[in-house]
Amino acid sequence: MTRTIFYTATTLDGFLADEHDSLDWLFTQEQDKDGPLNYEEFIATIGAMAMGATTYQWIGEHLARTGEPWTYDVPCWVFTHREFEPLGDTVRFTSAPVPEVHAALVEAAGDRDIWMVGGGDLAAQFAEAGLLDELMLSIAPVTLGAGRPLFPRKFDLALTELARNGAFLCARYDVVGPRI
Repeated sequence: MTRTIFYTATTLDGFLADEHDSLDWLFTQEQDKDGPLNYEEFIATIGAMAMGATTYQWIGEHLARTGEPWTYDVPCWVFTHREFEPLGDTVRFTSAPVPEVHAALVEAAGDRDIWMVGGGDLAAQFAEAGLLDELMLSIAPVTLGAGRPLFPRKFDLALTELARNGAFLCARYDVVGPRI
């Protein structure tokens, strides 16, 4: 069964990016690429991706700075009302409601999972629609004090796994539902 997973890193105070949408804090942390909840094992399970416009813009700017190509070979839906150039052949742009696009994501993923890449607001929209199954978090020993929140809505989660990977606390949660 295809699951929709928000796989991301966050600061200890719950931010995905600083107030300038920078992820510089993330790249200074020690991590074992073969350790718990690592990216390589995770990405091997993914058949489709969803991301918001700010995340897509950050990736585009990062790729332009580094000269790296778009590396994802699975279909990626970018939720946006802005105009962007596609970074790769697998990129699709949409302003349709999450439930409508989720059906296409599931079909494209086949027997694999969907990666809800970011940001937190889009992940919360998936959760509000009952379409986010799991959060996989790498929690860094960094505080920012402000920025883009991890999950800007009230939800109950159930911890299902906990580990350490280098400097990161790694946690897996099932999404229980909206906090009432």
